[in-house]
Amino acid sequence: MYAEYMTLLPVLIELQATHDYLRTIERDLTALPPDLAVLHAQIRAQDKRLGELDRGIAEGTIQVGKLTKELELAKRLEEHARKHLKTVDQKVKYAAAIREVDERERQRHGLERPLKELEARLVAAAKEQIEIKARRIEAQTQFDELHQIFMSEHENQVAARGELGKKRKILESQMTPAEVTRFGRLLSQRMGRAV
Repeated sequence: MYAEYMTLLPVLIELQATHDYLRTIERDLTALPPDLAVLHAQIRAQDKRLGELDRGIAEGTIQVGKLTKELELAKRLEEHARKHLKTVDQKVKYAAAIREVDERERQRHGLERPLKELEARLVAAAKEQIEIKARRIEAQTQFDELHQIFMSEHENQVAARGELGKKRKILESQMTPAEVTRFGRLLSQRMGRAV
């Protein structure tokens, strides 16, 4: 068993060095310059706001559907109460029918106002969503241009990252899957130092 570990040790050392180089390159490539970092933060904030708006619009649309159904029911009930009022000929029943019509009108008005407010909020949210999408496209285009320049300035690191990724796969292929898993677990537990 000791002999197996001794033959595996050079591979582990080489794999550790490869991971170290890859981590350094990833850190350099992800450490964006200030102008790129600002654009990246704007894009993330816009994505977050768009997600909130999407959820709000979806929930609002469902609520509008419910309120619309309730309003249509209230209108039908009010219309039925008005028809009933026309057919009543006794004073007592007439007073009760008027109270019912009044109640149905209040119910309809109570549903119309929140429905209009909700529809207005949905229109405003849709408008804001369109504006944010336009600003996001603009920011993303600007970010992509600047990021392309940044990546071209670090072309040697991008190439090295590809080569090191291939080397890592070759080294891992010389180990059993259990050893690769254990190595990965040690890397995560020991802050990148398995060997």
